[in-house]
Amino acid sequence: MEKVTQLDTFRVMSERVGRFNVQGKRFLIPEMNRFSSHLLAGVFHSFGVNSEVMETYEGLDLGKRFTSGKECFPCVVTLGDILLFMKKERERLGDRFDPENYMYFMPEANGPCRFGMYNKYHRIILDSMPGLDKVKIAALNSDDAYSLDGLIPREKMWDFRKAGYLSIVVGDILDRLLWRIRPYEKAEGMADTCINDATERLTESFAQHSSENDLSPILGDLIEIVKEAREIIDPRIPKRPLIGVVGEIYVRTHVKSNQDTIRTLERYGAEAINASIGEWINYTTYEQVRLAKSALRLNLKRFQFKGIKESLFRYLKYSITLFYQYMQQRKVYQRVRKYIDIEEDHKIGHLEKVLKGNNTFSFEVGTEACLSISSAIELAHRGYNGIVNIFPFTCMPSNLTASIAKPLMAKLNIPYIDISCDGSLQPGREAALRTFMYQAYQHFKTHGRP
Repeated sequence: MEKVTQLDTFRVMSERVGRFNVQGKRFLIPEMNRFSSHLLAGVFHSFGVNSEVMETYEGLDLGKRFTSGKECFPCVVTLGDILLFMKKERERLGDRFDPENYMYFMPEANGPCRFGMYNKYHRIILDSMPGLDKVKIAALNSDDAYSLDGLIPREKMWDFRKAGYLSIVVGDILDRLLWRIRPYEKAEGMADTCINDATERLTESFAQHSSENDLSPILGDLIEIVKEAREIIDPRIPKRPLIGVVGEIYVRTHVKSNQDTIRTLERYGAEAINASIGEWINYTTYEQVRLAKSALRLNLKRFQFKGIKESLFRYLKYSITLFYQYMQQRKVYQRVRKYIDIEEDHKIGHLEKVLKGNNTFSFEVGTEACLSISSAIELAHRGYNGIVNIFPFTCMPSNLTASIAKPLMAKLNIPYIDISCDGSLQPGREAALRTFMYQAYQHFKTHGRP
């Protein structure tokens, strides 16, 4: 038996996990946000990539079979998704199944969050199965704000990034539109039907227009959907307590992983608003601006001219990118808010100021904790009636959030609850959410809402 060395392991990781050209492959996207994932698949289609969003959560038992329980829950869910997809493809195609035709998309972020290890662990599991070692994993990293370099031909990269970012923003707006209209719908199910149909229409619109220079037809389709959705609201239904949701990006967004917590909150009288995907994308770009600025100051002090040039270039590059993202995001939200009063998104620089002013945490520590803690404080000061922190069981950044945000919210007399998720059914959770909503309603009766 051939001995496998550590060097072989590193070689496998570099050869089978990385930035690979996705042209000519079936590009498999895990579902995180129901809407953004499908819209992003539409963008890939527009640029000639055969992309699809995998069925999600149905392979959870497979994911659990190949994990120990110590892994972060999103790792288990996404592993189950890819294993079930490949199992079904083998069964469907038989001898015609060729694993080299597929490429699996799993981005990453640097520590201390374990997200940076998902694709490495998935690689180990895929390599342990006959033939699946040939399925490459396409990865992007937060270190360069998820640059697409290597996945998309360089001449198409800027156009793709513009359309890709727009798909994230539009996906966030579909979410916020759903949360705005569903608590006040004229008949049960109207809001879900409207937004599900809207997702299909917009996915087709992104597939048709993303590779064009003019993205305005996509925005035109979005506005028509907003107008239709607005008509679902029954104006006779009184306003409800407003609940802010923060936490780990995957579990708070993936409705099956969090057991549709927002719908449960709505059932007990809430109007809830979750933190966006766009917030994380903006944060990764903002972080590069912040790090480049620090490096520039250090190089200026040391008179290191090569370092000054490099850090200045990075600072300008990411500052321009962040400016564009904010401009694009603001433009879309402003157009939508002409027709319906959905919440706008936070600016990351403002959230950092909130933390500095409160002196409770620091962007120097990084991770989603800095976003979740600052968002909870900001929403509390804006008059929200309660804060929910949703996260994977054992998630370190989210437990940091819980340890800091919970006493802060108590000091501000804002109802607060932690919801940890590991795939198990917790019979006491609904009672806890019902109690939380009672407290939120008392806050609402006393203080109103923003």
